[in-house]
Amino acid sequence: MVARYRAKFGAAIVEAMEDRKQAIITVERARLAEVALYTRDEEKFDMLSDLTAVDWPKREKRFDVVLNLYSFAKNERLRLKAHAGDGEQVPSTVGVWLAADWLEREVFDMFGIVFSGHPNLKRILLPDEWQGYPLRKDYDILQQDTAWVRENLGIESGQ
Repeated sequence: MVARYRAKFGAAIVEAMEDRKQAIITVERARLAEVALYTRDEEKFDMLSDLTAVDWPKREKRFDVVLNLYSFAKNERLRLKAHAGDGEQVPSTVGVWLAADWLEREVFDMFGIVFSGHPNLKRILLPDEWQGYPLRKDYDILQQDTAWVRENLGIESGQ
């Protein structure tokens, strides 16, 4: 499978490995949607089971956007990853897998990663006025958005 990806996308395949019998392919961020479409149509990974992110704050490209895929036809799993720096947009995969809609919104809400081409990218879990992104490693877990709590709940933060 990795040979087919390398033949099709060349240098856009940044890294490929296997972990516990699952292929993990890291792709160039700008080509994620293109690789995703190929993955669905040619490699038959028809289900996006999860889309999330991981924050590596000391790394230049601090975020990994991670898509966990499943092929019913092959009974196989595949993980696609793309690295993104703070402020870099990641192509949306909503046009490939509709399930990416709310998952990309959650990643935007929790990490602040913008998915270009997303049809309705807005917060999904937190209020629109919320400041910051709670799943970033530099977000102080004990710090609450005290202004929001004070304004909307009329109380001081309990922390």
